[in-house]
Amino acid sequence: MPPPPPTPMPKKLQRKLPVPKQPAALVPQGGGASADRGSGLGLALGRNRVTPRVLAEFTSQLAVLLNAGIPITKSLRILEGQLQPGPMKRIAAALVEDVEGGTALSEAMQKHDLVFDALYTNMVRAGEAGGVQEEILNRLSGFLVQAERIKSRVKGALAYPVAIMIVALLVLLLVFAFVIPRFKQVFETMGRGELHWTTQVVMGVGEHMKVWWWAYLLAVVLVLAVHRLLMQKVMGYRRLMHRVALRMPLFGPLVHKSLVARFARTFGTLIQSGVPHLDALDILQASTHNVHMKGAVGMVQSSIKEGAGFAVPMGESHMFDDIVVNMVDVGEQTGELDRMLAKVADRYETEVDQTVETTFKAIEPILLVVMAVVVGFIVFALFMPLLTMMQQISRR
Repeated sequence: MPPPPPTPMPKKLQRKLPVPKQPAALVPQGGGASADRGSGLGLALGRNRVTPRVLAEFTSQLAVLLNAGIPITKSLRILEGQLQPGPMKRIAAALVEDVEGGTALSEAMQKHDLVFDALYTNMVRAGEAGGVQEEILNRLSGFLVQAERIKSRVKGALAYPVAIMIVALLVLLLVFAFVIPRFKQVFETMGRGELHWTTQVVMGVGEHMKVWWWAYLLAVVLVLAVHRLLMQKVMGYRRLMHRVALRMPLFGPLVHKSLVARFARTFGTLIQSGVPHLDALDILQASTHNVHMKGAVGMVQSSIKEGAGFAVPMGESHMFDDIVVNMVDVGEQTGELDRMLAKVADRYETEVDQTVETTFKAIEPILLVVMAVVVGFIVFALFMPLLTMMQQISRR
């Protein structure tokens, strides 16, 4: 007879649940002492990478098995058996070995910190401490699926404009590499005086690109390399770039709403799972890439350490709208902060969807118009001498 399902923790208890701090898990370092660190790097690269969708499916299936009363070791063995050969199957096998050896699931997962990040392992640890592991895994699965859905939505919206730009560049390269040289030979054979200024411009650009194309390609590679290096090493440059991303026309609101939605969803999921507020803010700060959002989280963390509330530092950071600040303030006063954060996340994720749709609907016609103008100018420039020649012939 299977054991009865564990009784969920009261919300107040979930908020106060002590979770042991694991500093190494909060901010994974490049040279960690994890036993599987080297293989973890391989798993995160190329075809060995564990995708968020695979991780979400693994989490959801593990929650279903645990909810059915199947012990953790047997659940992991079942998942290992049904997984396709690959990195996730190897990780599942390692988890089985560690858990059977007496290691807690959260500690076993922490050895694979490039797959199970600090948010994941701390939530699993909170579930272990409160006896609600399957409930926590269900929340984790929902969180991962939602995050992946937003990413897929943005990538899908980007696909069409990017495809247009690639096609336009290829067309221009073909024109400058093959079409313009042929027309130049024809015009030189004609030898009918000075060419139209548009034709001279196109011919000049074609000749210039024919000689110096490698310099432009090298310059693009160098700019990207320097940009990446500065983003990693120079805080001032990173801060500037992140500020530009937040204020950029069309894309700025999308970036800002995505950051707020991720903050609310991650923080709400963590505290709902029983992770203490300060630990949740540690995890959130470590997983946030935008410098300005990271600073806002730091301000909230400092306020909590001093015994103050969430709302004031969130308002002072200028990263959160008044409605978000007020909802968080109400949630804090009523003891329903996790529910308020979930509502904020729902609202902003809906706005992200709407912003993605409107932004890329505006970009598509702009790209088409720009491409039409460029191609039209080239066609006009190439056919202008031919039209002039035909007019001269018709006059004779």
